[in-house]
Amino acid sequence: MDKLTSLSNATLGDLTVARPQYDRAALTPGIVHIGVGNFHRAHQAWYLHRLMQAGEAQDWAILGAGVRPYDSAMREKLLAQDCLTTLIELDPAETSAEVIGSMIDYLPIEDGNAALIRAMADPAIRIVGLTVTESGYYIDPVTKGFDAAHPDIQHDVAQPETPRTAFGAIVAALRLRRAEGLSPFTGLSCDNLQGNGDILRQTVVSLARLSDPTLADWIEDNGSFPNSMVDCIAPATGPQEIALARDFGIVDTAPVTHEAFRQWVIEDNFCAGRPDWDKVGATFSSDVHAYEKMKIRILNAGHQVLANVGDLMEIETISGCMANPQIRALFRKVQAEEITQTVVPVPDMTPLAYLDLIEQRFSNPRIVDTTRRVAFDGSARHTGFVLPILRDQLAAGRSVSGLALVEALWARMCEGTREDGSTIAPNDPLWNELQTCARAAKERPEAWLEQERLYGDLAQAAPFRDAFVGWLALIWAEGCSAALSKYADV
Repeated sequence: MDKLTSLSNATLGDLTVARPQYDRAALTPGIVHIGVGNFHRAHQAWYLHRLMQAGEAQDWAILGAGVRPYDSAMREKLLAQDCLTTLIELDPAETSAEVIGSMIDYLPIEDGNAALIRAMADPAIRIVGLTVTESGYYIDPVTKGFDAAHPDIQHDVAQPETPRTAFGAIVAALRLRRAEGLSPFTGLSCDNLQGNGDILRQTVVSLARLSDPTLADWIEDNGSFPNSMVDCIAPATGPQEIALARDFGIVDTAPVTHEAFRQWVIEDNFCAGRPDWDKVGATFSSDVHAYEKMKIRILNAGHQVLANVGDLMEIETISGCMANPQIRALFRKVQAEEITQTVVPVPDMTPLAYLDLIEQRFSNPRIVDTTRRVAFDGSARHTGFVLPILRDQLAAGRSVSGLALVEALWARMCEGTREDGSTIAPNDPLWNELQTCARAAKERPEAWLEQERLYGDLAQAAPFRDAFVGWLALIWAEGCSAALSKYADV
């Protein structure tokens, strides 16, 4: 591409790819979205953009937001290009690009979150969305209740007008709306948590109740927190992705690559209205949980099946894991014999058909999704995605050998070295604690399962404990390949 165009409102007419056909200057905000990462821009922002392209939802534009200092870097990048994003679809057969414009501003990142609170208190804002990662909801990993003892939460209880967390800011904004006689907005979680709307309600209402019980009652009685299932693989952006945008003639410092697949299933429970996302491919359903369970267990737990062993065996990407015969055999067997046993069909999709789809998606070599990214925050992802499956299998008296192997591979990874002796850099908020336990488990495998905040009473479940101990001992004695060969006979 000879000519390069820096992305901005002024240069949209110079682009040779699909771009906004609506008047962005005429858009008005209706949504604040906290957590403007690649997934949000490839998913929720794209659905809204498609509606806008059809001449609808012009009063539902997105205001981006964040609550952590590191969000400032993304804010600067997006504001410099008028909050436009280049989406690059990596279908195995071809590459295509489009520029979307459904986000119109990015709120300042500041201590106390004053700008965020003011924006959410504005009656024009009818939905507050969140993608803040699975570990960001202040959930006790064992009880699944609200973690009121967390220092961030204690700060927000003590200083409710200048909160540190997104949820403290939401509570502060709802307090202002109630004082002004306004109705609440809808809280819409877009994170990979089963019952994500219920979890968001729990966090917001529980936090409000600690400082203002009558406000908590008002939120519970008048607010809404629909559950939703979201799906689209959007890897992290690096130099390769920026170069791909340049191949289309676009200078974009924050482009997003994504697969040729999206799914969004949402409960139709919005207290202040919503865009008609169903007109552009989203599904409104009264049974989101079935879709959630299928996706979270087969895709998200499936990611954990692959990522830990892949990192240990020096395989950098998820597609690389799928290209390894032993790892692919592990994936297929633990899915078919254990994970899919806990999933029920949804309209037009059986668990095994969905597994076939996930295998195809994970095998796409054009999606450079790293094992390190997927393995990040395993303390939240294993407790949220893998262990509930294990508990269901135990309750039903079915096999847990494959899931025990998956947990043993995670324990081995958390020791901090790969099989070639190279160091695995810290990759979890609890890394030091995990590494201490993983090193103890090298000599005494049961030490890993004694992490009660992760495993609770699972250490007392003999079928799991015994299988885990055997697998971890084998991994340390003979390596990952020997364990995979024993499990899947490859």
